[in-house]
Amino acid sequence: MNVKLAENAGYCFGVRLAVKAAEDNAAEFGRIYTLGHIIHNKNVVKDLEEKGVFAISAANDAPDGSNILLRAHGVTQEEIEILRSKGCNIVDATCPFVKKIHRIVEEESLAGQKIIIAGKREHPEVIGIASRCKDCVIVQNREELSKLCEVWGDEQLSIVAQTTFEKKEYEFFKNFVKNTCKSIRIFDTICVATELRQDEAALCASKADATVVVGDRGSSNTNNLFVICSSACPKTFFVESADEIDVSKFDTAENVFVTAGASTPDKIIQEVCKKMTEKIENIAAESFEELLEQSFKTLHTGEKVSGIVTQINNTDITVDLGVKQAGYIPLAELSDDPTFKLEESIKVGDQIEATVVRVNDVDGVVTLSKRRLDAVKNWEKLEGAVESKEPLDGVIVDQNKGGVVANVLGIRVFIPASQTGLPKDASFDAMMKTIHKVRITEVNRASRRVVGTIKELRNEARREAQAKIWETIAIGNKYEGVVKSFTSYGAFVDIGGVDGMVHISELSWNRVRHPSDVLAIGQTVEVFVIGLDAEKKKISLGYRKSEEDPWKLFTDKYNVGDVASVKIVKFMPFGAFAEVMENVDGLIHISQIANRRIEKAEDALTIGDVVDAKIVAIDEEKKKISLSIRALTETEAPAEATENE
Repeated sequence: MNVKLAENAGYCFGVRLAVKAAEDNAAEFGRIYTLGHIIHNKNVVKDLEEKGVFAISAANDAPDGSNILLRAHGVTQEEIEILRSKGCNIVDATCPFVKKIHRIVEEESLAGQKIIIAGKREHPEVIGIASRCKDCVIVQNREELSKLCEVWGDEQLSIVAQTTFEKKEYEFFKNFVKNTCKSIRIFDTICVATELRQDEAALCASKADATVVVGDRGSSNTNNLFVICSSACPKTFFVESADEIDVSKFDTAENVFVTAGASTPDKIIQEVCKKMTEKIENIAAESFEELLEQSFKTLHTGEKVSGIVTQINNTDITVDLGVKQAGYIPLAELSDDPTFKLEESIKVGDQIEATVVRVNDVDGVVTLSKRRLDAVKNWEKLEGAVESKEPLDGVIVDQNKGGVVANVLGIRVFIPASQTGLPKDASFDAMMKTIHKVRITEVNRASRRVVGTIKELRNEARREAQAKIWETIAIGNKYEGVVKSFTSYGAFVDIGGVDGMVHISELSWNRVRHPSDVLAIGQTVEVFVIGLDAEKKKISLGYRKSEEDPWKLFTDKYNVGDVASVKIVKFMPFGAFAEVMENVDGLIHISQIANRRIEKAEDALTIGDVVDAKIVAIDEEKKKISLSIRALTETEAPAEATENE
């Protein structure tokens, strides 16, 4: 009989950390309580009780001021608040993958999303997740999901899965909500260790004559393993310990596959393997840790590896690689991207890929580099971008006489001056440390030379914008534009890919000597279309607002017969002009200045005088106003005066 033990059998790193935390704290404090059983395995729970670790069923049962360990499954927010109110010392051993789900549902709830949780309704992990949602529903099967989507189909939804949920079933869930719900955010929250365990079980069980699944029958992930293995191998047995093994049932089996759930301790798996066959030499003398170590290949410098982030500190991040050695990535080896922010990009529980830089078996340390692995991938992305013409984000980090250098995916990309989009001989200073879309035009990995263009993308965007503008433009349309240049007769404004002209007369209701008296290059302005020539592609724009028209302001305020306080501004042979409002003048005919005959206006008035005058006529068409001072000194209004030019 050939017995194959799964590489991913037994404790996952989350459970292993929780059990170790319970044992360490019990040794330190003498006694520690766990809120609910720390894992779903009766044998482990019994062993822990002997070491001083005791389970309580509810937070209210915790003695005041006691030491409480939060199990790997996590607990509810309400339970944490109760423990804090009782003055308990809380040791958090929640699995990093579970914490990740907590963070996701909290953020999604704050964003107004309704949450769908795929998992077992009574499972403590699912209960803990649900406690962190404002509005959620737990779905256990396809029928429940279908009914929920009928009700919530039009809502803003997010879906997560219990870490040990069956992978294939969750794939169905994800595809179903994509096709039935209008707005859905999907999160892949099944633990990577669970995925590996399930994938390996499906593959190896399909090749085996018989399969043994080891674990507690109350364990969710172990039950899922049994379902997966049973589907692939009809002769599958579920056992909690070696005592349940009936060796006679394996007489005809040449190849037997053994796997175990994440809550199954090493010792029990070892006993099962030993009972299955004595062909596993010296298994009784070996520790299960050594057995696992044999099932993993030795890591080598330059090798690509994948692991789970378990800790982040000021100098490096710790990665669980599934081997005896601890993996570390120094912060300097995380990224070449100048915009990279650790707190936004990597969190505990995330899966991460890296390259092995150095293996130190003496210290049990593997030094890793994510930056170097990314560099290889990014060179491939750049090469692919030449063919696809896909634009990539780049940060301008350097300049020289020939152009600028952008950091694209951590790789230096040269952009010639002619491809920056700037005018000839223009300074590059304004581009420094800014982000631009870059099209890669040439890649030579051997010489590490990459060339790109910004101008080409801008020209394409401008042509697209121009086409869109000319499809919809009409007289009266309003646009937000940017002042591009001046001439003596007006200003050119870019309204989104198309330039229009604002004539100097349309800049202000006041007299303007030069457009720079009103506008500045680069200024954002609101303009409106007053003229179009589609054939010549010319657009006339207005800038001054009709509601600010001095004549309109005058007619809104005054009528014929009203008295206004006016300022004498100019003399003419036939009378005097007076300012009624800013930029609005009226004529006081010489016959209307005084109730006596005068030869010229200067005989009765002085420039700058402010006098009261009656409005005796308004010519709307010619925008002229006739005023009379004399009318205010007579009992009857004088005849309307006319200009005598």
